[in-house]
Amino acid sequence: MQMKLSEAIKILNAKVVCGEEKLDSEIGYAFASDLMSDVLTLDTNNLLLITGLANLQTIRTAEMSDIQFIIFCRNKKVNEEMLVLADENQLVVLECAYSMFKTCGLLFQHGIQPLY
Repeated sequence: MQMKLSEAIKILNAKVVCGEEKLDSEIGYAFASDLMSDVLTLDTNNLLLITGLANLQTIRTAEMSDIQFIIFCRNKKVNEEMLVLADENQLVVLECAYSMFKTCGLLFQHGIQPLY
């Protein structure tokens, strides 16, 4: 099952930080991790990365892994340098206040499948 990104934003009460023009995109899977070496092993399309690791390395990892959608949970905030890099790479970046566990649970409850 796939879900429009705009629907996920409503479910998570998330804030769109970058990539507003892509809110009609569909996500099919989600993967949650703060360990970017695990993220680098992924190879799937329409993946939403859920993380609390709010730094430039997360944006670079998403770029290298062809991940277009990132949500920073635990009320983590994107800084200006991250925003510029995300915008350059046409990524959708979201922020939400929920814990990683709750974020994953809400998305799963609404039909988003885990990658594994």
